[in-house]
Amino acid sequence: MNFIEKLTAAMRKNHSLLCVGLDPDQARMPPKVSVADFNQAIIEATADLVCAYKINFAFYEALGDDGINVLKQTRSFVPGDIPVIGDAKRGDIGNTARAYARAIFDYFGFDATTVNPYLGYDSLEPFLQYRNRGIFILCRTSNAGAVDFQALNVESGDNKRLPLFQIVARKAAEWNTQGNIGLVVGATYPEELKIIREQHPDMPLLIPGIGAQGGDLELTVRYGVDRHGEKAIINSSRQILYASAGKDFVPAARRAATELREQINHIRETSP
Repeated sequence: MNFIEKLTAAMRKNHSLLCVGLDPDQARMPPKVSVADFNQAIIEATADLVCAYKINFAFYEALGDDGINVLKQTRSFVPGDIPVIGDAKRGDIGNTARAYARAIFDYFGFDATTVNPYLGYDSLEPFLQYRNRGIFILCRTSNAGAVDFQALNVESGDNKRLPLFQIVARKAAEWNTQGNIGLVVGATYPEELKIIREQHPDMPLLIPGIGAQGGDLELTVRYGVDRHGEKAIINSSRQILYASAGKDFVPAARRAATELREQINHIRETSP
């Protein structure tokens, strides 16, 4: 089973487009709870509510010597039928990219990863060789500074000028010969999300930026899903992880995830 098949199966089984980001911040976690125990509890509380989990490498690298082990443990806690995205945002020259790809897919066993396209095709090609894994290319990210480069109008090669993020999406579609490429498009730019979905109707989209970052959930769902109401992976981290900082953090996380999934599904079901 490849990544898209696994993702679609999880979406349909759990009736969910929700992805929970496992980005532990010890300053916001309940006291005297280890990161591994915290992550395991969150996963067990939400596994029937999600289509995927996303694990951001930075939060584990920041833990120092123990971080890699916690990262591996966290990956192992996720049930086998739910895809896990390694949010590593790698992008480097070919030889280095091959090492990154081996680490993410062979060593850690992630189903998908995020990559940065700034260095061009040869920096992504080692990841694309893993035909059964998903490759999410940063396209229109959710942060405020995204406009510094991604919104610049550049020559598109057909005597037109287009925003750089549209060029990235077009290149991603050209490279998608194995059907394993998706795009990262932030919820904080709904009109751009709409453009990307219209131009690339069948690509999976990883959509961060709702909740703490202020993305509009209704527009995110309406503009992000494909014609079947799928292929939008709507990520939420802080809204769920830190629904409570007390002993009740597990039921609080489940309630938050349930409410968000229900909101997403209501929009899916009522959108024209």
